[in-house]
Amino acid sequence: MEYITATPDMVDAIHYCLHTTIHTVYPKYYPQEVVDFFCRHHSKEHISEGIVSGNMGVLLNDGAIVGTGCFDENHITGLYVLPDCQNQGFGSQILNCLEAKIAGKHSTARLDASLPAVCLYEHRGYKTVGHGIYTLENDVKLVYEIMEKNLKAN
Repeated sequence: MEYITATPDMVDAIHYCLHTTIHTVYPKYYPQEVVDFFCRHHSKEHISEGIVSGNMGVLLNDGAIVGTGCFDENHITGLYVLPDCQNQGFGSQILNCLEAKIAGKHSTARLDASLPAVCLYEHRGYKTVGHGIYTLENDVKLVYEIMEKNLKAN
């Protein structure tokens, strides 16, 4: 496994990773309007912006992208692992890398956790500090946890 900074030639592979994960996992937790919202949000243009920021990375396993992560300042803005690669430690590996980068400048990491990811983050020491609700079309509500973790040893 190797976590590297994403490059422009990876847009299609990252898009595939994000959309495959969203279409496979999210319908188990959310209505279709939420699935559609996340797919629109994770457009190739949005992915390109993340790559240009220098804050998006990919996890390679045997040379193939199995997951991706992104951050802005101390906010983890995304962590996705292909469904066939979940529950193998890949998400934790990406989270380790994101936290290490954030810890260089910040004492706390923040994230907005989707329902399927809350348990992973709790297991990793994140605490819920609030709840978010975003209203989508057809008055559908996207509900998520706002979580934080102290990155500095006490």
